Amino acid sequence: MLQRFQTQAKVENPRYGQLIIGPPGSGKTTYCNEAYKFYRELGRQVGVVNLDPANDNMSYEPVINVMELITVEDCMEHLQLGPNGALMHCAEYLEQHMEDWLLPALRKLSATHNYFLFDCPGQIELYTHHNAMALVFERLERERYSLVTVNLIDSHYCSEPAKFIATLLMALNTMMRMSLPHVNVLSKADLLRKHESKLHFNVDYYTDVLDLKYLLEKLDDDPTMRKYQKLNEAICSMVEDYALVSFQLLDSFSTDSMLRLRNHIDKANGYVYKAGEEQTVNSLLACAVGAETEAVRQQHDVQPYVE
Repeated sequence: MLQRFQTQAKVENPRYGQLIIGPPGSGKTTYCNEAYKFYRELGRQVGVVNLDPANDNMSYEPVINVMELITVEDCMEHLQLGPNGALMHCAEYLEQHMEDWLLPALRKLSATHNYFLFDCPGQIELYTHHNAMALVFERLERERYSLVTVNLIDSHYCSEPAKFIATLLMALNTMMRMSLPHVNVLSKADLLRKHESKLHFNVDYYTDVLDLKYLLEKLDDDPTMRKYQKLNEAICSMVEDYALVSFQLLDSFSTDSMLRLRNHIDKANGYVYKAGEEQTVNSLLACAVGAETEAVRQQHDVQPYVE
């Protein structure tokens, strides 16, 4: 009976995907380019799918490009829409053409690719208010893709309490609406040294999202934010009540940093349980459980980015 269950539970030709989202300028396209080269070196059959119809500065060669289907520029010209409205229209158009465009293109790649990096649009409303991208992700899930949302946020937001609280609310909202395994990432962590003097607390305070009442006290020092005290308290209370938001630091150009993030992502989308780079039982369990001391974690996750 157990043998029959294992046979039924096995997924043939498993496929995996990272849904790279985040505000404009957070480093999504840079991450996709570096992650593509990184995973290729690990031996994965990886390809980058550009789902951003306004992405004119790709440093990688996508295996599928939504700009062959629709572009923001065309929508603005022919439909007389502004940039935000055009991007929303493009997202809706993509969702409507999943069956006759995106999914057939992905199926054609199934023989040569089983791991995809989806470079998604940078308009945050598409993930916090609009439902088109959520429907796209849901359809990919039904197609038996094991997905994880990788939410990139510029690490310099840690230097401003108001922006960091807004970041927490945005991250929580996105996690709840996407309903997928989720990894929040503070990108451009190599630049944290420039902002370290502006940080009110140690870096792990921000990555682990520790007691936010101390951050609220810093907001009270700002006269313009003092009148929003109750609103800020309510937001922080909600974030702490859900206790879902935390961050990983990332320097896309550091192999060690990419390896650390890979471990978190592989746990989230289940790749760690597939026969891949982790060859031994001990290394598999260590990656799956996260078996390391706090001193080791500090050494690898925090110390490389601060003085």
